Amino acid sequence: MGVQECRLIDLPKVQDPRGNLTFIESARHIPFRIERVYYLYDVPGGASRAGHAHKTLHQFLIAISGSFDVHLDDGREKKTFHLSRSYYGLYIAPGVWREIDNFSSGAVCLALASDIYREEDYYREYADFIRDVGP
Repeated sequence: MGVQECRLIDLPKVQDPRGNLTFIESARHIPFRIERVYYLYDVPGGASRAGHAHKTLHQFLIAISGSFDVHLDDGREKKTFHLSRSYYGLYIAPGVWREIDNFSSGAVCLALASDIYREEDYYREYADFIRDVGP
């Protein structure tokens, strides 16, 4: 897998004068079953998050509030996505290094993951990642 498999996915949006509603159904709107949900918030100005890759985990990121940039790298190709709306998100395939930065004030990044937290699934060092999946 690689950056080519990563893509923006539109989510259902139910519009109503009282406020909009968006929902996600596991393995229906995103290409995996959801096993873990977490979110990033109160990220200080100028800080970046992530800086890792997963060996087998699939992820889906949504800008629930505010905006941020997601930089993807599979060792052959690099691509950047700007997330700024709560009715679409970014699918990230396994084997893709990701870094998240350029957080706006009050940004909240919701992450849906295909598995529970397992440290052995992470590449924490870019050199190790490139050694195993590089060009």
